[in-house]
Amino acid sequence: MKRSLGAATLSLPSPVWVIGSFDAQGRPNLMTVSWAGICCSDPPCVAISVRKNRLTHRNISTTGAFTVNVPGCRHLAQADLIGMVSGAVADKFATTGLTAVTSGLVNAPYVQEFPLNLECRVLHSSDLGSHTQFIGLICDVKADEAVLGRQGVPLAGLVQPVLASAPERSYYTLGPQLVRTATAGKALQPDQPAV
Repeated sequence: MKRSLGAATLSLPSPVWVIGSFDAQGRPNLMTVSWAGICCSDPPCVAISVRKNRLTHRNISTTGAFTVNVPGCRHLAQADLIGMVSGAVADKFATTGLTAVTSGLVNAPYVQEFPLNLECRVLHSSDLGSHTQFIGLICDVKADEAVLGRQGVPLAGLVQPVLASAPERSYYTLGPQLVRTATAGKALQPDQPAV
């Protein structure tokens, strides 16, 4: 039997993404978000939702750009700390020892040490209530060579991304690969005539 839990943000899991932005004076800032994901294939876009009272909200609204930086498990402490302190009172790059690299394509910094970085230009924003959702056009993806598979794309097992469980206020990572997509469901398909 199912139990109603009411209207709540209980979807599982959420990505742990670190958003890079510059303030009006060009100072780099970082913020950890979990309300995020890919939202369009063509053009390639991501959606992030940021509270209106955050420095990152002001930065993105001013510059029209941000980066999505995907931390691997080995960067969990830095990603967690970035979500614990405000960039209005602390230099998160200095505190975490991470390196800010200025994107050559958008007006935002990315994190050199994180295995995967998406450089984004704001395509659209929408006021949702407590948060504004920023839709970012992905202008480029940068990846460490060490996380690329034979096809030249990042592999989840090599990136080892951090995942969040908001209801538990806990972090997780991926388990083992189950199967490739479009394979497990074949057992449920009726036999199809040859085309």
